[in-house]
Amino acid sequence: MLTLAEVERISGDVGRFQVTVKKQPRYIDLERCTGCGDCAEVCPVTMSSEFDERIGPRKATYKPYAQAIPGGYVIDKRDRSPCTNGCPNHVNAHGYVALIAQGKYQEAMEVILRTLPFPGTIGRICPHPCETACRRAEVDEAISICALKRFVADQVDIDDIPVPEIDKRDEKVAIIGSGPAGLTAAHFLALEGYESTVFESQSVAGGMLRVGIPDYRLPPEVLDKEIGTITRLGVEIKLNTALGRDVSLDGLFKEGYKAIYLAIGAHKSLKLGIAGEDSEGVIPGVDFLRWVNQGELTTLDGRVVIVGGGDVAIDAARSALRLGAEKVTIIYRRTRAEMPAREEEIEAALAESIEIHYLTAPTKILSHEDRVTGTECLRMELGEPDASGRRRPVPIAGSEFNLAADLVIPAIGQQPHISALEQIEGLELSRWKTIVADEVTYATHRDGVFAGGDAVKGPWIAIGAIAAGREAAISISRYLKGEDLRAGREPIDIAQDNFVPISPETEKIPRAEQAHIKMAERTAGFSEVELGLTEEQARGEAAKCLNCMACCDCLECVTACQAQAVDHSMAR
Repeated sequence: MLTLAEVERISGDVGRFQVTVKKQPRYIDLERCTGCGDCAEVCPVTMSSEFDERIGPRKATYKPYAQAIPGGYVIDKRDRSPCTNGCPNHVNAHGYVALIAQGKYQEAMEVILRTLPFPGTIGRICPHPCETACRRAEVDEAISICALKRFVADQVDIDDIPVPEIDKRDEKVAIIGSGPAGLTAAHFLALEGYESTVFESQSVAGGMLRVGIPDYRLPPEVLDKEIGTITRLGVEIKLNTALGRDVSLDGLFKEGYKAIYLAIGAHKSLKLGIAGEDSEGVIPGVDFLRWVNQGELTTLDGRVVIVGGGDVAIDAARSALRLGAEKVTIIYRRTRAEMPAREEEIEAALAESIEIHYLTAPTKILSHEDRVTGTECLRMELGEPDASGRRRPVPIAGSEFNLAADLVIPAIGQQPHISALEQIEGLELSRWKTIVADEVTYATHRDGVFAGGDAVKGPWIAIGAIAAGREAAISISRYLKGEDLRAGREPIDIAQDNFVPISPETEKIPRAEQAHIKMAERTAGFSEVELGLTEEQARGEAAKCLNCMACCDCLECVTACQAQAVDHSMAR
């Protein structure tokens, strides 16, 4: 590329040329910038080689702020960090990890809460796709991002985070379902000033977070605390109030609600479709976990067989063991490599002496006088991939065998309860018994009615439901303001190639792992198994971040700049 001086020498008349100078945004308003350097001082990724007694010498040398001209600063911002990009809810993992490394825990919590009202919950149960995307794995192992989120939630009392000033609006919104999608929508609508009422069919709030995840993974007091931060914004939750039985869409509109969000989850277990499934002693997985979590089932005797390979199957197996089952066995029709359950949950189940029979499928529930006695099974082998992309299990002829069981728990998937939805005018259901809604706006075919979470996408991870709730809140707010629901929200491919280079001198450091309670205590009850990271572990783990994006968008620089010169909204 020619310089301007070279053009002048060649042509002798620069006026004959049209020169376009391309600039990267500085994210600094030079007319306001005083060159004080306060922004660089607070930036958590402006690293030095200072010694920190907690984590030892910090060897990072990259500085995202650099003085480009006298009196003016520039912010170096690359492609969005893979961890943030990989999260369905785009929680700014880079931002809070960088702040943890500096010991700024409240600031880290504030970054998380911008997009996620459940830091302690998600920090315990998320399958962390952010870690799958982490470039640190190119050096040694992905950073323990999820555990770091939990660490912040354990360190900072969420009630100490100030409630922002909110300009109240007159419009009321009804939300059906108090799971992660519904409560998240209520949270962000409340921050926008809308009065939301959440209608929950069960006697407790939280949806699958409450009734589908055992206490040893998610202590109820953690969830209670975070639901409390939502209700303190003015959100009302009405329990034991079911759609179709106690309320209707037409009735809610007549009561003055201007928009309705359907977030009913997927609480109905799929059936196995085999003989004997209606025998006494066959309990669907989500029903089993609900009974356990609500204290309706407190003890078990005998042998338990769980059918399935997802998180519900693993949770049911580990819960059955804690209730006193003599032996717990999981049967799964594919191999361990195809199991959808989290790897750490599979490892935990095996450590607790739960057996897993891979490449095994039930063909019949055995019973005596209509009471379960076992399952008839068939060995499988993997064939060609099916629609899910996984290799299809194919029966092996003549490989039948029986497993004795006093209780059989099918856990092969869920779908929404649709009985209350089928007769609603203008509401369309898919062939998978889910609600049809726009993929971008979450609007249904009925005016003023939106839907999201597992009721739309089918059973998925909680952070996905939270993302749906946040996006639905944006749509509902725009709908009530008469704005375009789609403007600026069409899915785009976000570039993932311009990152801060990984230094070949980056030291390999083992990944920080959480301690666990002793095995005897684990299997004796429902005490939380994982104990969280220590402060030393957390700061050391966070300090391993490669700062892929350079600037981490934590916005500490915005707060520090008294001249209000930092502007992260500049177009790239």
